[in-house]
Amino acid sequence: MRRLCAALGTALGAALAAMAALTASAAADDWPSRPVRMINTFAAGGTADVLTRTVAEHLTSVFKQQFFVETRAGAAGTIAVKQIADSPPDGYNFALSNITHLVLAPLSNPKLGYDPRKDLTNIAYVAGAPIMLSVNAKSGVKTLKEFIDRAKTSDKLLTYSSSGVGSSGQLVAEDFARKAGIKIEHVPYKGASQGIMDLVGGHIFFSAQTVSSTASQVRGGTLLALAHSGRDRLPDFPDVPTFRELGFDVVATTWFAISGPAGLPKDMVEKLNREIVRGMSKPEVQQKLRHDGLVSEAMSVEQLNNYIVAETARWKPVLEQLGLIGK
Repeated sequence: MRRLCAALGTALGAALAAMAALTASAAADDWPSRPVRMINTFAAGGTADVLTRTVAEHLTSVFKQQFFVETRAGAAGTIAVKQIADSPPDGYNFALSNITHLVLAPLSNPKLGYDPRKDLTNIAYVAGAPIMLSVNAKSGVKTLKEFIDRAKTSDKLLTYSSSGVGSSGQLVAEDFARKAGIKIEHVPYKGASQGIMDLVGGHIFFSAQTVSSTASQVRGGTLLALAHSGRDRLPDFPDVPTFRELGFDVVATTWFAISGPAGLPKDMVEKLNREIVRGMSKPEVQQKLRHDGLVSEAMSVEQLNNYIVAETARWKPVLEQLGLIGK
């Protein structure tokens, strides 16, 4: 009797699992049957906002269902990502995640509330951009050497903006400062735009933001870019040197991806990955990305997850050196 009950239990479990798989598959086939939320995890007007809307517009046109953008800034975007991690895996809640959410914040804050590889489905790489160090054009500083000299002789620490505590902007700025032998003061913001406005207004001395966040102000002449963290000079900013060519080994990219809650149907994830890669590869999108100093790479779901693992291994010792690893 016990063997019979055990066999029946096993059979019932298998049947339920099969039914669940069929239900998930059917749901994926019908998806999307209503509007889909895509969260911009930083303040409106910055790089994240532009990329979220670019992806949402393409998916709306492909799936004939509205992918609407909701801005939810705060704690460098980790609050919004935690909300996505807690959402049901039904394909109606996604977020523009980035290196902060998937690598830096989990390393610096173990009590973050989510594990980027267990609690999220990381779907597609969107684009990446180097961090640009910019000053107010009226600051009197014209080169990175003059900036370092000012930092060493100033009575007060030079203040700078980034997109939040633990962001790649902060990491790049602090890594550069350590290698240049200077001290600086971090002023975190919920997003890029307000920090840029305060720099233009003279309330802070410099910014460590993505190229796209500062591009219009640099082109307009209100900000002066002294260096960026790319490996090579950018085609649309040929006069801006890299940190590396100026003698500082600071090479980094702020990259963005699309993530959803764990447990999303595999075919839905693969479909989204294919479409996001296709959308970011459009000539008009590529031209727009280049204009803002962004580079998109075609990655499969597996390649993206391997990339996240590699980035985690790369940045952990840097965070340890800067004393930013949480306990």
